[in-house]
Amino acid sequence: MISQLPFSEVVKIRFRDLDAQGHLYFANYLVYGDEVLGAYMEELGLNIMDPLVAPCLIFTVNIHCDYINEIGGNSEVRVAVGYSRLGKSSADAVFELYNSSDGTLLAKGGLTQVFVDPKTRKSIPIPGFYKANILQLQPSLVG
Repeated sequence: MISQLPFSEVVKIRFRDLDAQGHLYFANYLVYGDEVLGAYMEELGLNIMDPLVAPCLIFTVNIHCDYINEIGGNSEVRVAVGYSRLGKSSADAVFELYNSSDGTLLAKGGLTQVFVDPKTRKSIPIPGFYKANILQLQPSLVG
């Protein structure tokens, strides 16, 4: 695995994650990316799992994935995540999935997040502490 992204976790592929052809169902590449991105967001101090106390909601408004290689069951993938762009009230997150056993790139993609006020449901600036924590790990995103 040769990823420049700042955070990763290993995900075990379960039988229920496979399609009828015996490889990872295409939508699960997105699920894995989203789950590891959520863990990264918590690592950066943004806990949005309880919307009653979360400083904001995050709406995913766009998502894409490029499928490069397949992977079958009884395997593990390393999912790497980070950000590629920080705007005022939105950010582009990226993910890469690698075969844990040999480092082969399986897929890469991204999604656009919009930070939203829980009461008004209108976009708000990315919380300052969260943006600062991202920039500490990815200083190339400054500006």
